[in-house]
Amino acid sequence: MAEAWWAIARSEEVTAAKPINVDIGEQPVVLWRDQQGVPYALEDRCPHRRAPLSLGCVLGNGMIQCGYHGWTYDGETGHLKDIPNLKSDAKFPSLYRAIPFAVAEGGGFVRVCLDAKAPTPEPANQTLPLSGTVNVALDHEHYIAALFDDPALVLAIRGVRFTPYLLAELAEQEGRLVLERSCQWAGLHWPSPFSSDFPITLHISTDPVTGESDLLLRDDDFNSLMHATVAPVPAARGVTQVRWRAKLGDNRPGMAAKLMGFGAPLTVHSAINGEALRVLKPSASIHAATLRNEIIARSAETNAA
Repeated sequence: MAEAWWAIARSEEVTAAKPINVDIGEQPVVLWRDQQGVPYALEDRCPHRRAPLSLGCVLGNGMIQCGYHGWTYDGETGHLKDIPNLKSDAKFPSLYRAIPFAVAEGGGFVRVCLDAKAPTPEPANQTLPLSGTVNVALDHEHYIAALFDDPALVLAIRGVRFTPYLLAELAEQEGRLVLERSCQWAGLHWPSPFSSDFPITLHISTDPVTGESDLLLRDDDFNSLMHATVAPVPAARGVTQVRWRAKLGDNRPGMAAKLMGFGAPLTVHSAINGEALRVLKPSASIHAATLRNEIIARSAETNAA
C-alpha cells in the first residue's frame, strides 16, 4: 500500500556524512540528513543518467549531489538545483526531478512512505537502546508468517524457549494483529509437549501491512522482561531487510530472567533454517492473512469515503 510507513533505517544509520541505499520492495530509496539532522528520502536514481544517488555525496547545504555528473537535488522536493558549469540561477525543467518520499522519524527508526503527501504518523515515545540490522533471504510475506507460526525461526530471546501453544489466539486489536504465545525458560525440564508449566509469555502486536511488530516478554506476574520492535521491510530479489531495537525490563525477578542481561538478550536471525521452514505447518498465519485482508479492505473503504 502506497500510504504505508516503512521503518527502513535505524536513526543512527542515517547521517550527513554519506547517503545510504535502502529498498521498499523493488523501489530503491536514498536516505541522508542535512547538517541540521533532518532526514530526506528520494528515489535512488538520478534522472540524468539513472545512476544511484546513494553513490554521490551530501553537500554542506544539505542537498544531495550525484557522483556521476554532479547534478544536485533538493531533498524536500527532489527538484534539480544545480548542474556543474552552469550559472547557479539557471532554471531547470521540472522533468529533471528525483521522486521525493515522505519521511518521519521516531522511536529510533527513520520511516518512509512512498506517498509524499501522506500525513506524518505519531512518533514513538521511546527509543530502545539495543539495535541491529540483518538481511534475510526470505520474502516479506513468508517472514511474517514464520513470526506468527514459530518465532524461533526468525529470532531468539536469551534463555527462552518458544512453545507451540498460544495463551491468546491471534485477533485484531485496534487495527493490529495481536497474539500471545506461551513460553518456557530453557533448561533441564520437560519439553513443552509434556509440561503445563509456562511461566513466561510473548505478546506480539503486528502492523497488518508492514509487519512491523512490537514484542513484549512478560512473566506470570506481568513483569516486563524485555520489549522489542522488529521491523521487516521487503527488499529487492525477495530479500527482507530486518531492523530491530530492544530493551530489557528494569525489574526481572528470578535467576533465569536476570541472566538475560549477560550477552545479547535478542538475536534476529540473518539466516533461516530451511529444513524447519519447509515442514512448518501454517497455524496462526492463516488467521492473520484473513484478518489482514479485512483490515486493508476497511481502510480502503474509509479512504475512499
